[in-house]
Amino acid sequence: MRTLTIIVSLMCIALSVSAAKADRRVAFVVGNGAYKNVAQLPNPPIDAKAMASTLRNVGFEVIEGSNLTRDQMTEKLLDFGRKAQGSDVAVFYYAGHGIAVGGSNYLLPVDADIKSEMDVKLGAAINIDLTLDQTMGDAKVKLVFLDACRDNPFAAKIKSNSATRSVNVQSGLAEMKSGEGTLIAFATGPGQTALDGQEGNNSPFTRALIDNITKPGVEIQQAMTSVRAQVNEETHKGQLPWGHTNLIGAVYLNPAQQTQQVANAAPTASNNAPAAAASGSSDGVELEYWRSVKETNKPEELNAYLSTYPNGQFKALALARLAAIQNGPSTTTRNLNAGVDPATFTDDASQLTEDQIGLDKGQRRDVQRRLNGLGFDTKVTGAFTDDTRTVLKRWQAARGYPSTGFLNKLQHKALLSEIVASTTTASDDNPKPGRRAAPAQSAPVQHRGGGGDAGAAFMGGVVGGMMGGMFRR
Repeated sequence: MRTLTIIVSLMCIALSVSAAKADRRVAFVVGNGAYKNVAQLPNPPIDAKAMASTLRNVGFEVIEGSNLTRDQMTEKLLDFGRKAQGSDVAVFYYAGHGIAVGGSNYLLPVDADIKSEMDVKLGAAINIDLTLDQTMGDAKVKLVFLDACRDNPFAAKIKSNSATRSVNVQSGLAEMKSGEGTLIAFATGPGQTALDGQEGNNSPFTRALIDNITKPGVEIQQAMTSVRAQVNEETHKGQLPWGHTNLIGAVYLNPAQQTQQVANAAPTASNNAPAAAASGSSDGVELEYWRSVKETNKPEELNAYLSTYPNGQFKALALARLAAIQNGPSTTTRNLNAGVDPATFTDDASQLTEDQIGLDKGQRRDVQRRLNGLGFDTKVTGAFTDDTRTVLKRWQAARGYPSTGFLNKLQHKALLSEIVASTTTASDDNPKPGRRAAPAQSAPVQHRGGGGDAGAAFMGGVVGGMMGGMFRR
């Protein structure tokens, strides 16, 4: 009977996956950051790589590119337009510089050199409305994600060279209306600018898209509500994504709800078999992704893997590779596994468990100092603010502990057992100039120009993450 249940479950899973992949799904994914004539953006290529992998995981054929010139973007768009004809779902994703001139939006290739409004209209930039109409016009469902709402880098030149000096050049992108069967989503509201995110990681908007739009059984408009909430929270209400939709039906990028219900319905003794089969379809994609970056010398490519697969099977190896690239071999011993109870890797922490520890202000300051010494920067105030909670989440994720932002007794004990690289002084009560609170993320923050102690601290995080993976397995 148990064998029969497993077989039936596997058949349902196969049917569900086949149904999802029966749709013809095509995506255009480009991230431009290495601009030649204006300030460069470090994160769009990382964003694009992570988004491309996310879409491939749910059956999209992806036309992908990074740091494209005008001619290269045109070539990719022509390819996308051919493949998107008659498709069931077409996705257009762009990260990089975008500008709004005269109420129209344009994307900027990396070789753009715009001195006037005429340069824009004669083709130095790519008109978004025209591009979407020409490439996605006859797709049944059209989803557009624009992570391009940054300051217009050519605004001053365009205004100064305008014959009338009254040309409308605005910050961010202009409002766009979607046609039938279309959803358009911007990183922030019309005329506003969005955050690029911490260097070497995904922008807040792209990270939220990756976290939500391919969740099993979640409809795309429901997913976008979650995206807005996540970005709003992560940026402390500094950025709120905006969109316009004219979809005329429910759209699921990962319609796997039925698969999960079938797997959950199987008897306890056989649950492992269907669950493994359900996740197996994406294992191959992750493996190929890892093979493509495992020998890279570019930290941004490893961070892109960690962002796409925050709990991936190669996380510890990616962290170790990052450490080797950034800091070289560490000569400092880190004995993080000493006294760490295996339950530290499974027991959740909450406000209640943290209250049970009974930390006074001095002990809270000690926690913050230790986090700083381990390379997880936070202010030493003795109060666990939102900033400290965010940093705690990063520390927990790097060690393989449940990432809640709160401590329990086991995690507190594990933190006290770690050997920190240095002790932070009382001056850390004051914020360091130029430093902005980093968003929550699974991978450790990059620290550029650090010395040997910082490298040792990072290596401590690597070892902790590896130990977390060992205990979980």
